Amino acid sequence: MTPQAPTPAYRRLSVEERRGQLLAAALSLFAHRAPEDVSLDDVAEAAGVSRPLVYRYFPGGKQQLYEAALGSAAEQLRQCFDEPRQGPLLPRLARALDRYLTFVVEHDAGFSALLQGGSVVETSRTTAIVDGVRRDAARHIYSHLGVTEPGPRLRMTVRIWITAVEAASLIWLDEDKQPPAGELRDWLVEQFTAVLAVTAGRDPETAAVVGSLPGDD
Repeated sequence: MTPQAPTPAYRRLSVEERRGQLLAAALSLFAHRAPEDVSLDDVAEAAGVSRPLVYRYFPGGKQQLYEAALGSAAEQLRQCFDEPRQGPLLPRLARALDRYLTFVVEHDAGFSALLQGGSVVETSRTTAIVDGVRRDAARHIYSHLGVTEPGPRLRMTVRIWITAVEAASLIWLDEDKQPPAGELRDWLVEQFTAVLAVTAGRDPETAAVVGSLPGDD
């Protein structure tokens, strides 16, 4: 008789491992489809588990699962701007944008649904998660600029630029990711220096910040 290969031993996942598995499956689906087009059955199938098991970990159903997946994606976005405060500012900003645009590409339709709103699962909590990412991005940028308590004009300048980055990313997806990511990144960096220069002409605080930055030649 031909000996049979041993059956791999079944490993029971811990609560955190199972929850992570379900979140990963949900994130993969939400990355490429609008939230309202993803069902719990889809998540269960993608994770290779039963629908009741999904409910066991997310008794609030699809809404709870979506918010948890959104929170996980938000954490990844926060890390995009977590760049060491070493060396010239513009290369630091370029590296952060490289990570940001990579996230945009990997999450495509989900990124569009997230920022454009209008989803049937959008709530004040999901909006707060997105706004939290924007605030964290702004805090990272203030830190890169060496500012702990920015004034109103500098705060407005940074927030306007973050909004421009989001808008450009959405248009970029609609334009089949053209121009290439590297060109978009460089253009956004140039936009940042341009809006800082405009604000510096009207705001002494911003002018002092720009004048104190290390050279970016």
